[in-house]
Amino acid sequence: MIRSCSVCGRKNRVPVQHLHQEGRCGACQTLLPAQDAPIEVASAEEFDAIAGGARVPVLVDFWAAWCAPCRAAAPEVKRAAHELRGQALVLKVDTEALPALAARYHVRSIPQLTVLVRGRVAASDAGVAPARELVARVKRAAAEHAA
Repeated sequence: MIRSCSVCGRKNRVPVQHLHQEGRCGACQTLLPAQDAPIEVASAEEFDAIAGGARVPVLVDFWAAWCAPCRAAAPEVKRAAHELRGQALVLKVDTEALPALAARYHVRSIPQLTVLVRGRVAASDAGVAPARELVARVKRAAAEHAA
């Protein structure tokens, strides 16, 4: 993944297994904070790389632009991503743009919020939930599926 430095603007390549960690800009050495916002997935390949390479749980928001409940869930998903900074990653998958990926995860109703641990489904629920519940789901799934 490419992350831009907020100070010098340099683009830094961050391996997916380190997205949940803080790093340093390669040019100016400014701290690059851990990923604290949802990542909009552009392709199934990108999704597979992040979900399969993450060393932390991954919360996936399957959504669509036309879906009013999905739009209502978006701020809660964003809050959850911020609260889970360093502990989990949050991905957003547009089911209209990536229907095969949605089908792979048996998405029948959106928003569907799925927790992956080591690339495998640990929990999945459809519907809007407050950020605190999303955080709790991720932590619960991580604890239940700890190695």
